[in-house]
Amino acid sequence: MTDTNTVILVGRLTRDLGMDERSFGYAPNGQARANISIAVNRSRKNGDQWVDEVNYFDVTIWGKTAENLKPYLTKGKQICVEGYLKQDRWEKDGQKMSRVSVVANNVQLLGGKADGTGAASPSAPKFQPIDNQSAAGYSGGFTQEPYGNTGNDFPEDIPF
Repeated sequence: MTDTNTVILVGRLTRDLGMDERSFGYAPNGQARANISIAVNRSRKNGDQWVDEVNYFDVTIWGKTAENLKPYLTKGKQICVEGYLKQDRWEKDGQKMSRVSVVANNVQLLGGKADGTGAASPSAPKFQPIDNQSAAGYSGGFTQEPYGNTGNDFPEDIPF
């Protein structure tokens, strides 16, 4: 039987990607690597009051995903990360150290910036709705016919 190690987090980026060499770079084999940190808010009840609690998670994104997302990963951007937990262990000055981080398999951009306006970044593609009057083949006077028969076509005496 195989063990399971899967995590899904939805949170906001704590800093812009690419601000320093540690946050974005290339491995010796040429593969891109992005190190980000996300803040995940959680509400819990403490007596009669709800208390907000924030947890911070380090996430590593590899390959083309890291390269493609680089211009969009800005502070405050809401993202969803699906991946797995990875534990690193080392020794420093005789002390054993450990750190758990998330390695992303899939990253989805969700919301706008932290200001809540939902405004897209200037370089993000913008989609315009099609004007129904100018769409090819669309007739503005279209009326939908009722689906199926109206039920008046059944004979009075049903054989069963």
